[in-house]
Amino acid sequence: MTSPSPLWTGKHVLSCDQFDEAMLHVLFETASAMKAMVATKRKSAILTGRVLANIFYEPSTRTMCSFDAAMKRLGGDVISVSESSSSAKKGETIEDTVRCLECYCDILVLRHPVKGTAAQAASAMKKPLINAGDGVGEHPTQALLDLFTVVSAHPRAKSTAEGLQLDSLTLTLLGDLKHGRTVHSIARLVTKLSRPPTLHLVSPALLSMPAEICDELSKANVPMQASDDFAAALPAADVLYVTRVQKERFATEAEYAAVAGSYVVNAAALAAGPAKPDMLIMHPLPRVDEISTDVDADPRATYFIEMENGMYVRMALLALVLGADLSAL
Repeated sequence: MTSPSPLWTGKHVLSCDQFDEAMLHVLFETASAMKAMVATKRKSAILTGRVLANIFYEPSTRTMCSFDAAMKRLGGDVISVSESSSSAKKGETIEDTVRCLECYCDILVLRHPVKGTAAQAASAMKKPLINAGDGVGEHPTQALLDLFTVVSAHPRAKSTAEGLQLDSLTLTLLGDLKHGRTVHSIARLVTKLSRPPTLHLVSPALLSMPAEICDELSKANVPMQASDDFAAALPAADVLYVTRVQKERFATEAEYAAVAGSYVVNAAALAAGPAKPDMLIMHPLPRVDEISTDVDADPRATYFIEMENGMYVRMALLALVLGADLSAL
């Protein structure tokens, strides 16, 4: 592999709207190369001398740590900022924060509780910014690693130079589709595919997918249906993508209690479905009670593989956006 790729170099990563199939193919090929490199050499030096700023105004385990590990696996360094440790406590604007931090680093990763803040911050910057989640907006790097996981793990999914071939699959999104930025990004990413999967949107009525995203799916001719019946949807699912009900997005405890625990994926439910033997069970994590721990030993449980893939995809993003020489891997 060689680099830089003009498709990625120097670009902000803000929304799944900005991707096309050529970009996805380059990214997934690079992520596969990163996975092979880690398995054999553990580390590379292709980003030596580069610095990443991790700016997280919301709690994070997987996204923050995987970006940190990704940069260090490639020889770079990381500085970390949280809301409690930044001058946001003193009233500093997000624009001033990122303009100061880009003086010290080469690329920024930002998580913020307010939708649209990543784009707002990027508009003030000269260096690239990666959106690590903006409130109920999007989480594009999660969608990228999720799609990479499907392509890597499902026997009927393929990634070729001509595009991703997912049209033989049914992707069932289950749970909080209203507040879940991961499912918003997955839906938007699917609209970029010439051969998309069929989407089955399963949620309580109060947590249904936002209308504007359903409109985007319709305009892109993505096959889809919506229901609130998990048991009826399960037998057709090739990928079951489960999300937690996001308590932190509700105005009152009563509103949350009305929909909490709406669906539980456990061994009994999978057997009763019955779920397909090659179905992938995915979850962006953290989970609360929507996937029972008795599913963890099921060979279809893919969520921890998904988390590992997150590091490889983020390694690929950092290398591509920073224009690293991939021939040196």
